[in-house]
Amino acid sequence: MKTVSGFILVNILGWKISGEFPDVEKSIIIFAPHTSYYDALYGKLFLNEIGIKHTILSKKELFFFPINIVMKWYGSIPVRGVKDKNAIYCVAQMLEESQELHIIISPEGTRKKVAKWNKGFYYIADKTKVPIVVIYLDYQKKEIGMKGVIDNLENINTVMQQINTMYNDVTAKYPEKFSLELKV
Repeated sequence: MKTVSGFILVNILGWKISGEFPDVEKSIIIFAPHTSYYDALYGKLFLNEIGIKHTILSKKELFFFPINIVMKWYGSIPVRGVKDKNAIYCVAQMLEESQELHIIISPEGTRKKVAKWNKGFYYIADKTKVPIVVIYLDYQKKEIGMKGVIDNLENINTVMQQINTMYNDVTAKYPEKFSLELKV
């Protein structure tokens, strides 16, 4: 391990890190499943270990005093909702103005079970021509890492099918709260 975060994640918490982060300067990273507050802790330790410049998009409702201080320290910025047009353009502009930046999004948008994922991540990636990096957290295997990179963004249905396939064998902390978007 090259960081204290990696040491904590692997040696103290007992997680395995899988896969190598791609050699890209900008990306949209989707992070799933997201069924517990612990996901954010393990995810942040992982992101620190791989050493990428990143910003985490979080619900605007989480930014109230004193939690807003922790959220900003954590590297989060408030958004109204990734599917909101203004958020998509704002994040796209951040990517366009940066030489290196990876935007972290949980497409489920909540820790509750949802039937439909927010597609803002796709629209931001498509607008800025950056790849979608798929990161997972598997509690059964106690493993966190890379599932793959999607850089052909021509068709949202194809992209969602690829994502469904990548997450199909992943076990959430609360499996009953995690669902793939089966209708693409």
